[in-house]
Formats: sequence, structure tokens, C-alpha cells
Amino acid sequence: MGQRYYLYGVRNAYLEVVTYYRDVLKDRGTEAFAAPPTHMFQQRFREETMAFPPGVTVKDWTYQSKGYPNPKAGAQPERFPTVVMIVPPPPAPAPVQPASK
Repeated sequence: MGQRYYLYGVRNAYLEVVTYYRDVLKDRGTEAFAAPPTHMFQQRFREETMAFPPGVTVKDWTYQSKGYPNPKAGAQPERFPTVVMIVPPPPAPAPVQPASK
């Protein structure tokens, strides 16, 4: 549906990141899952044009894991304790031009 998302590994602990987004977005968000801890801050969702709700999802990757692997071999940190997924709204559809005669 032309929608993108961006995944970031974060060095900060899960609760620190959730608190940050609560403050910045001025939204309490929703705990989507208790295990593994996952918190979502969503915008309005239109199923006919979106595959995933726009917003921010924060997930604790230290739950039963050593963290999310850093995709860059040999880079530090080796693993990220928290992952943030940002889903922007999809691009607005182009306006329909009337047919010329």
C-alpha cells in the first residue's frame, strides 16, 4: 500500500524510551503486550489505505533475549536492548485530474 516503516535499535532501556515518547507525543499510549513488553503510540488508522497503523512502537528486546542484534558486524553495541519502530502515515493520494476533451 506504499506505506513504509523505520526500525531503530536503541541503547536506552525500554521504560526510558516509553517515558520519552509519552513526554514528546503528550500521549500515554497503550501497552500492547506484557510479554514481551511492547508499548504503542498510534495515530488514526484507515484499513483501506494502510497496512499498519501509523505511530511509534517500542519493544523490549531483553525479554528472554540478549537484545536485538546490531546489523553492522563488529559495531557497538553488539545488541540493542530496545527497538523503536516508526510508521509514518502513507503518502496522500494524488488528486484525480479531470479528463480533457
